[in-house]
Amino acid sequence: MRIKGSRLTAFIILLVIIRLCVNCTPESCLEETVSTLNATFYKTGSTQVSVADSITIFGIGKETNKIYDKTPKVSFIKLPLDASSGTCGFVMKINTVTDTLRITYSSYPHLISKECGLVFFFTLKSYQVSGTTVDTIIFRNSNIATFNEENIRIFY
Repeated sequence: MRIKGSRLTAFIILLVIIRLCVNCTPESCLEETVSTLNATFYKTGSTQVSVADSITIFGIGKETNKIYDKTPKVSFIKLPLDASSGTCGFVMKINTVTDTLRITYSSYPHLISKECGLVFFFTLKSYQVSGTTVDTIIFRNSNIATFNEENIRIFY
């Protein structure tokens, strides 16, 4: 079977176009692109992880946008931080008691890759807690990145 000149030319042009399209297709991002404050709950006075019967958490003034809503059996939480602000506040209802947590931090952009773009990393500065359930908060790793590592310990 012979391919005539014009058909051969059209075939070669089609192959070149397909090759160019494949090379121009952006690669997908396989990296984590969200930095969250990762916290683990501990029993006060021990190094034992504590599992709360129920957790409800939302941003102060954002009662309708709950991060956790009566979520059962929680020992580890992820809290989003706002890169455009230096502070975030959360209302935390652990079991049946409500406390308020305010976190102060700095943020800076970090280039993950060409495909994934920029993500904001954070550095924890301080905290303030009010209420009766949370006893102490310990910063374990004040640098918040896209890794799934513990940043703070919440003792209650």
